[in-house]
Amino acid sequence: MPLPAPYTGHLDFRSKYEGSDSARATLNPEAENAFRQQTKHITDFERGISEMVWRYKRSGDTKTLSCILDGYRRWADADALTSTTANHTGRSMRKWALATLATSWLELDTPQKSTETERWLSQLADQVVKDWDGLPLEKTNNHSYWAAWSVMAASVALNRQDLFDWSLKEYRIAAHQIDDNGQLPNEQKRGARAVAYHNYALQPLVMIASFAKANQVDVTQENHGALTRLASYVLREDKTHLEWLEPYCALSHCDDATLTLRDASRPLKNRRLGGDLTALYQP
Repeated sequence: MPLPAPYTGHLDFRSKYEGSDSARATLNPEAENAFRQQTKHITDFERGISEMVWRYKRSGDTKTLSCILDGYRRWADADALTSTTANHTGRSMRKWALATLATSWLELDTPQKSTETERWLSQLADQVVKDWDGLPLEKTNNHSYWAAWSVMAASVALNRQDLFDWSLKEYRIAAHQIDDNGQLPNEQKRGARAVAYHNYALQPLVMIASFAKANQVDVTQENHGALTRLASYVLREDKTHLEWLEPYCALSHCDDATLTLRDASRPLKNRRLGGDLTALYQP
């Protein structure tokens, strides 16, 4: 399937929680459907790039590589996803897309990489920093952590220390929000969806810690081992969406029950965390 044309419009999308109360825990089916239609170009590009990169990694097929590089180049040439007319949902889409595109670019182990694409990914990362930097603590939640992860992935893909440092700053803010029970106050506000949002917040934090460790920075001990407390809380409450267990068990000591759970769930894949995490982290 060909990759979609570049998305160059305003990043102003409807929220699937439109009309919900302050907990934002009630889905609005009509708004969710509108959101999926509005953002289809972006998610299809993300999904297509990630699938092609993994196909190329396994096959070495030059036609697949050519298609990937052409897709990136077309979106880069159009300055896709860079609109500064963006609401919260649009800014969220930008950082989720960057997470997929930066990790996929990093996985693409080829000398043929284009400077135009790297200029564009750099531009996206800079905009994500602007979008999410300096938020008050009561507004710093899973979205900030996903922004920090997308910027961390870009920092490694582009070899930019400033982006790496910003991501670590945001990680440390997150770690110091985790309480003694392993809970995040801003995710607790999500009512019936609080546990799912703790799981969702954990995923980018584990990836940041994993990439930091690969670059000789250990952040797992921040706030007295806060990441372990959060992971333990999530494992007690939610046995779904366990893709984060691959990087986490490579980073920390996992007990036999957790390893069994991880192994039974394999292969663990998530395009925004780097694709096939089992292939990346399995010894």
